[in-house]
Amino acid sequence: MSSIKDLRIVFMGTPDFAVASLNALVKEGSNILGVITAPDKPAGRGMQLQQSAVKKYALEKGLHILQPEKLKNPTFLEELESLQADVQIVVAFRMLPQIVWNMPPMGTINVHASLLPQYRGAAPINWAIINGEKETGVTTFKLQHEIDTGNILLQEKISISEDETAGELHDKLKELGANVLVKTIRSLADGTLSELPQTEILNPESEAKHAPKISTETCKIDWNKNAEDIFNLTRGLSPYPTAFTFLDGKMLKIFSGKKEIITHNLATGDYKTDGKTYLKFACSNGFIQCTDIQLQGKKRMLTEDFLRGYKFNT
Repeated sequence: MSSIKDLRIVFMGTPDFAVASLNALVKEGSNILGVITAPDKPAGRGMQLQQSAVKKYALEKGLHILQPEKLKNPTFLEELESLQADVQIVVAFRMLPQIVWNMPPMGTINVHASLLPQYRGAAPINWAIINGEKETGVTTFKLQHEIDTGNILLQEKISISEDETAGELHDKLKELGANVLVKTIRSLADGTLSELPQTEILNPESEAKHAPKISTETCKIDWNKNAEDIFNLTRGLSPYPTAFTFLDGKMLKIFSGKKEIITHNLATGDYKTDGKTYLKFACSNGFIQCTDIQLQGKKRMLTEDFLRGYKFNT
């Protein structure tokens, strides 16, 4: 029986969500041979090269960093193989070719922000809220050919509150994911880890819900829908990439709002305002009252502040 410190680990990840898991492994005293993350990319007004959140953390901790442009690059594969990892860990990275995920003897473990087999795909946090789910969670699983279909190792649930945003849930799940990952690696090290095929969980009576990448079309509010669905969409896309509509011909991002179930005689998509304290849009069974918005070309602000300086087209 060995401990987590005995395993030779390669970690792969890019955004802030992955940093929590890497940090948890470092705190456990894990033997991290290398950290693989996205290449630096130009961003911002000056198009300065920006490092990923994972790279910044790895630099602080003095970890060995690899930033391959292509995962099938022979030089990268040679260096990866030379690390002789027992296991690879992937958190919010990109799709791996088989030659990479199949390399270590103990396989490659992924941390996914849903209760698999539900919400396979790129945006599980967003879609769980958009679909009005009351709970979600984190799954660790073994990578295999089809995306997010490998054998489940551990899962933990978390409830979603009535007005929780994707940003708030993201921050909870990244910490939960880090905890579940450490438990998974501990069990892997001491030989007590068991695998459960997802086919044994899938209910033939109901289809698995998917979590595809969010598109611009997803973000555009359809005011013909009901208040509950639109409310879930706005919080499921907040703070990024954000649900939007149009106000006097300009794009209006809605970061948060309140739903109001009431009969009215306005056309769906029309707005109602007193010009001082509220701005609300009509939907099929009521209104969505905006509380935190950003008009195209302007700063994000509370609706009351926005209304003080805005003149509506009449």
